[in-house]
Amino acid sequence: MNILMVYPEYPDSFWSFKHALKFVSKKASFPPLGLLTVASMLPSEWNVKLIDMNVKDLFAKDIIWADYVFISAMSVQSESVNRVIEQCEKLNAKIVCGGPLFTSSSEYYENVDHLILNEAEITVPQFLRDLQSGNPKHKYTSEDFPDITTTPLPLWDLVSMKNYTSMNLQYSRGCPYDCDFCDITVLYGRKTRTKTQEQVIAELEKLYLTGWRGPVFFVDDNFIGNKVKLKKEILPAIIQWTEKRKNPFYFNTEASINLADDEQLMQLMVKAGFEAVFVGIESTNEESLIECNKIQNKNRDLVESVKKIQAAGLEVQGGFIVGFDNDPPNIFDKLINFIQQSGIATAMVGLLNAPKGTKLHKRLVAEKRILSDFTGNNTDFSINFISKMDSEMLMNGYIKLLNTIYSPKYFYERVMRFMKDYEPKKKKVFHLNPNYILALFKSIFKLGIIGEERIYYWKLFLWTLFRKPQLFSLAILYTIYGFHFKKISQNYYKNNPQMVD
Repeated sequence: MNILMVYPEYPDSFWSFKHALKFVSKKASFPPLGLLTVASMLPSEWNVKLIDMNVKDLFAKDIIWADYVFISAMSVQSESVNRVIEQCEKLNAKIVCGGPLFTSSSEYYENVDHLILNEAEITVPQFLRDLQSGNPKHKYTSEDFPDITTTPLPLWDLVSMKNYTSMNLQYSRGCPYDCDFCDITVLYGRKTRTKTQEQVIAELEKLYLTGWRGPVFFVDDNFIGNKVKLKKEILPAIIQWTEKRKNPFYFNTEASINLADDEQLMQLMVKAGFEAVFVGIESTNEESLIECNKIQNKNRDLVESVKKIQAAGLEVQGGFIVGFDNDPPNIFDKLINFIQQSGIATAMVGLLNAPKGTKLHKRLVAEKRILSDFTGNNTDFSINFISKMDSEMLMNGYIKLLNTIYSPKYFYERVMRFMKDYEPKKKKVFHLNPNYILALFKSIFKLGIIGEERIYYWKLFLWTLFRKPQLFSLAILYTIYGFHFKKISQNYYKNNPQMVD
C-alpha cells in the first residue's frame, strides 16, 4: 500500500511566524507531529511519504502515486484543506481525513472517502482492520479518550528536520480547566492524560539520535495539568537525561497562570531546560474572566504572577483576548498598559471567537448571535458572532492595540524591561548553527540599517552586548519576532484601508 500523508498550509498570521522564518532560512516552525505519530500506527510494510505543504508543494505525481491520501489539519488550515481535497478529487484519489478540523466539522467533509475522527489511538486501528477485511466504513468516531501510554514514537524519518526551527513532543492531553471559549476540553476532555516517563525519555532520545540539537516544544495545551506527576516523575527523569546527554535541547511549552503558585515546579522546569512558557492571560478585566470561566486567573495580581514566573527563570509569552461581553470601552488601553508593565515581549492578542462545541458557542447559538463557523484564526480581524460592544469600536480598538504594542517604540521598550529583570538560572549550552549567524547579519541589515526600528534596534543590540551578553541571542530573536508581528499588522492595514484607528 502506498500512503501519502499531507499537512496543509497555514495562512499568513501572527501564529505562522512566516516573516521571522526568513531570517533563519527555515520554512516552518514545527513538523506535523500528529501525522508523524499516525504514520507509526500504519503497517510497517506500507510505503509512506509525507508532504508538509508549509515546506514544499504538493504535485499531481505525488497524489497519483498513492493508494490513499491521508490529510490531517486544524481549523486554521481549512482553506488549504479544501484546495488539497479538490486536487485529489480531480485525480480520483481516495482520501482519508482526521484531526481537529474534521472532528469538529465533519459535516462539511462528507465527500471524502473516509473520516477518522477523534483520537487516532482508537479510530485508526478500527479503520485499518476494516480496510484489511475489504470493508472500510465512511466514518470512524469514538466518545472514549484513549490511554496515551500506548501511543507510538513519531516516525521522524518522514521529514527533513533542517526545514524547521523547532522539534515537538506531546506529554499530555486534556486540561483540568473549562474556559468557555476553548475547545481543548471538547476534543480531549478535562482529565489530564499523560505518557509515562519512559515514553518521554524515549521520545527525547529518538530526537537526539536523529542529530537534532536546539529547541523542543512540548505541545501540551496545559503542561502542568498533573503537577504531582511532573514533580515526582517526569521532570526528574528529564533532568537526569539532559545532564547525561550534556543539555542537547532547551524546552518551551504552554501552561496556566497558576504555575506561578508552585515554586518547586518552576525550579524543576528550569533545571530540566525549560526556557519559556506560553500563558493564557486573556484579560485584565475581572468581569470578563468570570464570564469565560477563567477561574485560574481570577482574584490574583496578574502582573505579579507573570513577574514570579519570569523571576524563576522562565520567559512568559502571553495570550490575550478582546471581545468579551463584559469588556469595557477602555479594555484596549488597559491591555496595552498591562502588556508593557509586565514585560511580555511575545504578546499574542486575538479577537474572541466561538469554536463549535464550546460552551461559548452553545450560549451564543441560544442567544441567536452566531454569524458563521470559526476559521481557527483569532488574529484575522474577524469574529464569528454578534458582539455586545459596537463592532466598529471593537475592531478599531483592536487595531489600535496591535498598532501600539507592535510599534518599535512600545515593542523594544518592553523587551528592554524584560531583559533588565531576566536572569536565566541555567547556563545555556551553545550549539553552533550557521543559520543563526546568518540571521544576525540579516537582522543588522533589515532592522538596524534600513528598518524604521533601527534606533531602537541598536540601543537594544549594544545594551545587551555589553550589559548582558548571555542574553544577546535572545535579544536578536526578539527583534526578529517584532518584525514579524509588525509586518502582519501592516499587511492588514494595506488590505483593509476602510479600517481606521
